[in-house]
Amino acid sequence: MTYTGKLKDPMLDKLFSAVLCLEDIDECYRFFEDLCTVAEIKSMAQRFEVAKMLEKNYTYGEIVGRTGASTATISRVKRALNYGADGYKLILERVIKE
Repeated sequence: MTYTGKLKDPMLDKLFSAVLCLEDIDECYRFFEDLCTVAEIKSMAQRFEVAKMLEKNYTYGEIVGRTGASTATISRVKRALNYGADGYKLILERVIKE
């Protein structure tokens, strides 16, 4: 399935192609540390953890307690899970298979 959403952009294509060239977790750490702030990386990791917990039917209270995410962040992730581009679902399915 080809992505045709509102983010589609040649510069993003190049960025995502670069990400796909990363070969292991160490290379990911090195690239993302140079590309993003520590806060941005931690925020993305937190949202991913929230998505995993929402998919396992954790309550907002449990998610806040374990991740420190705000209820606004949890709501945003839940909205993406329910009405987004299915990116979380795609990756969560693959992570579960590993």
